[in-house]
Amino acid sequence: MYEFDWSSIPGAIPLLANGLLITLEVTLTAIVVGIVWGTILAIARLGSNPVLSRLAAAYVNLFRSVPLVMVILWFYLIVPQGLKAIFGNDIGDIRLTSALVAFALFEAAYYSEIIRAGIQSVSKGQIAAGLALGFTPGQTMRLVVLPQAFRNMTPLLLTQAIILFQDTSLVYVIGLSDFFGTAYKVGDRDGRLVELLLFAGAVYFVICFSASLLVKRLQARFAK
Repeated sequence: MYEFDWSSIPGAIPLLANGLLITLEVTLTAIVVGIVWGTILAIARLGSNPVLSRLAAAYVNLFRSVPLVMVILWFYLIVPQGLKAIFGNDIGDIRLTSALVAFALFEAAYYSEIIRAGIQSVSKGQIAAGLALGFTPGQTMRLVVLPQAFRNMTPLLLTQAIILFQDTSLVYVIGLSDFFGTAYKVGDRDGRLVELLLFAGAVYFVICFSASLLVKRLQARFAK
């Protein structure tokens, strides 16, 4: 019968904390860039320019049709070559940069669909009112439509952020020492892989469950 030994965990806390910081860095960067770029894509898809609309749709469909782990590997193999062409061979460790780029561009496709639905949820009467007040279409979108759309879709954006936080564990495929990767390496080093992975799972659960409760509270608040 397997005997659990949790003694490796206290000494590994500093390493795990550093790994968690990397996980949070990837998550927050992907959220910010993903929402900004996703908003641009959503507006392009809903716009009157057919070329931009088709290009935005192609981007979204491409990233939504490819597994995230494959996108991570793509950028891990592509980004270094581009950086070497610009800066030469001395570019250092680019695993974090590759992960940031991959997650940001991948998540933008999913945020784009959420934001597009949020924009479409705003009454056309609001747009007409903005135009009647003398706003340009761009000002109407920025000052009238988007504030209401983001309020409507905040719970969905946060839910996607929780999924993103969980998905960051996939960076282990490029050897990046995020929280999950660090837990795995420490457990493998100390011969206590089961304990470290259980501990990592518990941390993920606490963070994600707490965030889910926050989302439910926001949904209840917005439903009033």
